[in-house]
Amino acid sequence: MTVACSLASLIAPIAGAQVFSWTKEEMVEYTKAWTGERFPDGRPRVPDSWLERAKGLSQEEVIIPPGRYTGPANIASFSQFDGDFKVLHPELKMAGRVVTAMYMPARADIDTIMSAKFRDKGIALTNQWPIDQLQPGDVLVIDMYGKVDGCGIIGDNLYYYIMKATKGGGVVINGSLRDLEGVSEIKLPAYVRSITPTWFGGSTLYGYNVPVRMGNVVVMPGDIAFGDKEGVSFIPPSLAESILDKADETHIHDEWTKMKFDEGKYKSTDIYSVPKTDELRKEYQEYLKKKLDELKAARAAAGKK
Repeated sequence: MTVACSLASLIAPIAGAQVFSWTKEEMVEYTKAWTGERFPDGRPRVPDSWLERAKGLSQEEVIIPPGRYTGPANIASFSQFDGDFKVLHPELKMAGRVVTAMYMPARADIDTIMSAKFRDKGIALTNQWPIDQLQPGDVLVIDMYGKVDGCGIIGDNLYYYIMKATKGGGVVINGSLRDLEGVSEIKLPAYVRSITPTWFGGSTLYGYNVPVRMGNVVVMPGDIAFGDKEGVSFIPPSLAESILDKADETHIHDEWTKMKFDEGKYKSTDIYSVPKTDELRKEYQEYLKKKLDELKAARAAAGKK
């Protein structure tokens, strides 16, 4: 409820279109560090090529620089990571642009008014409305406040629809999913708190494309949701390219390190975590430049196709 109260000062209704959501101007203001392309509602739109690159990440590579009042002065960084999920399809990596939906427990006096207002506009406040807004490359992040019973917000039919609408994006649910047997056959990454046979009920959609909470993480519309078998990291779009570039260097460093170990001539401390001699450092820097140049050329060629 504290989170909901905090959000109340940030969100506003958009007449005739959505439930509670940031206006385009507010979306741009709160994501102003992002200077790239945006969707019509102001949500950051990172390039598709970045999403493909993100699928090569590991969770250990997604370290976000701290902001104001983020923790003790001696903490240099923190992770936008939540690992407290049941991971469906751990063989798949997830990388997509976040769309958020925030639910709260149903309250009859409020629900009666909300339902009537939006029914007049042709909108039914069901669990399907946010799903129908999804686009290719999206990951639907649903804050169902950890509810289990009466929280089967998505079953196999809607799961299949999400897979088709997002072209394999993904789902993250702070709550429950149902129809596990059917869902298990559908190749869409998903991260959920629990599984339930019960249908969706007793909750109301209060926010769409507003900040939501996943564990100790604040998730913003337009973040990159990166998931693997460990859990999910939510990457601010303004930091994504630097994280991806650093990951390229990490992968090349690990490749070179193992290659030198394979030679059988060095102790681990000679090579890792940094080369210990001028000769080895020079060799590594040349190897790094060569590999980065190759990556850059390959991506440029792929972009022209």
